[in-house]
Amino acid sequence: MFDLSLVDILRLLPAAAVGLAAGVLSGMFGVGGGLLTTPALRLILGAPALIAVGTPLPVIVPTAITGAIAYARRGLADVSAGIALGLWGALAAIGGAILSDLAGGSIVMFSTAALILFMAVDMIRQAFGSQRLGPRPMENHPRRAFALATVGIVTGLYSGFLGLGGGFVLVPLLVRWFGYPIKRAIGTSLVAIAVLAIPGSVTHFYLGHVDLGLALSLIVGVIPGALLGAKFTAVAGDRAVKIGFAGLLIFAGVALLVSELGVFA
Repeated sequence: MFDLSLVDILRLLPAAAVGLAAGVLSGMFGVGGGLLTTPALRLILGAPALIAVGTPLPVIVPTAITGAIAYARRGLADVSAGIALGLWGALAAIGGAILSDLAGGSIVMFSTAALILFMAVDMIRQAFGSQRLGPRPMENHPRRAFALATVGIVTGLYSGFLGLGGGFVLVPLLVRWFGYPIKRAIGTSLVAIAVLAIPGSVTHFYLGHVDLGLALSLIVGVIPGALLGAKFTAVAGDRAVKIGFAGLLIFAGVALLVSELGVFA
């Protein structure tokens, strides 16, 4: 039996609330949820930097699976491409997790913030610029396998290194390089994340970067949140989804920079 004190319960409740919010954002934008949980664990719950990086990964797995199923049922996911991306990224995620341990918490956090803000700018350009995309979805392209392998490996490295599902990199790449509509990119991203987050989770756990109590509390909220978020995106316009995705990236990137720079310390 579990013997929880009042202090334990008070600690679990905000973690579950963070999980719910992360699940909604995961279902809406295909980002796995770590994009919110890493800053929230650091800023709201006061977790050490590497715990904030590692703990979201095992939470991402059920979140991504839930969201991926919801998108696939609506025909908004390229399941075969998502599985290929996830498998290629899985091994790379282990290397990324090891690199994060060597680099240290502050470097990981600054790297996360810089990459998030870069992707936000690119998504804003896509939302308000020309609607011309890159090549059409590559179902029959002769270099499709090579492109999927390359993008999967890059995504896996960032996923393991930054403790994120990789969707914040993968969704813009699928839109710009593969020509996927934004909703199809989100659904495909969730399929990939469900696969590639597993080895990164195991590696971060082995390195001592996972707080199991926090992870379980987050999971309580993420599954219903992912279902709710997927429903929101299914009825939203493509431009609105891109703007919302960019806004999420900006918020998370700035929050991390503020935290690591000690602006309000």
